Amino acid sequence: MAALLLFCVGSLFYQLNGGPPHFLLDLRHYLGNSTYLDDHGPPPQKVLPFPSQVVYNRVGKCGSRTVVLLLRILSEKHGFNLVTSDIHNKTRLTKNEQMELIKNISTAEQPYLFTRHVHFLNFSRFGGDQPVYINIIRDPVNRFLSNYFFRRFGDWRGEQNHMIRTPSMRQEERYLDINVCILENYPECSNPRLFYIIPYFCGQHPRCREPGEWALERAKLNVNENFLLVGILEELEDVLLLLERFLPHYFKDVLSIYKNPEHRKLGNLTVTVKKTVPSPEAIQILYQRMRYEYEFYYYVKEQFHLLKRKFGLKSHIRKPRPRPEFFIPSPLETEEPIDDEEEDDEKWLEDIYKR
Repeated sequence: MAALLLFCVGSLFYQLNGGPPHFLLDLRHYLGNSTYLDDHGPPPQKVLPFPSQVVYNRVGKCGSRTVVLLLRILSEKHGFNLVTSDIHNKTRLTKNEQMELIKNISTAEQPYLFTRHVHFLNFSRFGGDQPVYINIIRDPVNRFLSNYFFRRFGDWRGEQNHMIRTPSMRQEERYLDINVCILENYPECSNPRLFYIIPYFCGQHPRCREPGEWALERAKLNVNENFLLVGILEELEDVLLLLERFLPHYFKDVLSIYKNPEHRKLGNLTVTVKKTVPSPEAIQILYQRMRYEYEFYYYVKEQFHLLKRKFGLKSHIRKPRPRPEFFIPSPLETEEPIDDEEEDDEKWLEDIYKR
């Protein structure tokens, strides 16, 4: 009884201080605190609490178009409210913009799942109920390369898509060799443009856009306190399996839909074209410039693998590359980064879904 009382008091304390939403506290209590998972096998089967507010603040070029397409199918199948946004290239918001967006999200019909490319929003700061967050990230260099070539050449859906997406890009910039971009320190291939993933988890504070320990540690804290699951794109099937387990009202049958041959055909259309691999020297420089991104990526990956083991899942993936050696720290600049231009994928997904 005393333990239950302590747990309830702890839940109330966190809520009053902008901490984890009740659903995460309940889930961690059920798992034995997911931040400190052990290897004693999967927990007993039990019906988990049902959150009615979920936010997927999707990171660009981390499989988000695939997941949004799945969500469109799932929302029809399970009857939840999928709330999307027509804004795709504004991840950082003013205080008034944050308040307006949080108000719009909070008043959506529940249960809802809201999705947009936007850095973490603290609902409790503006008096709202903190929703449950989910997200997916990938190897930082692979994410950067995917975005670099996608902005220039698009994917298999149409050769001219890139011309519509980046009409002002000069030809010499469009065909700029990736090695030249990296080795000659072009802005697109240097800091702060390479500091991309962490701000999605750090939040809207100006320091979240400065490559450094402050933003890194704040991002880790938010992962622990506000995200139900941050998955790894390289292990997407396991991410979907855990989402189905944790959020069955939203993700039941997601894995079978994803594995459907017709769905896989659509997924293949989103593969970036004309990608080339940089030289080992250029990749090593990227590793050095992205060392905070990698520290965050490996932290998330470790937490994800602990969670998988807790539920008895084994990884069936190729042997990972060794962690990069950051033997020569590169100077980090803190100038205002420019947002990557995100495609209007909602319109394309809508067209596909109506076929």
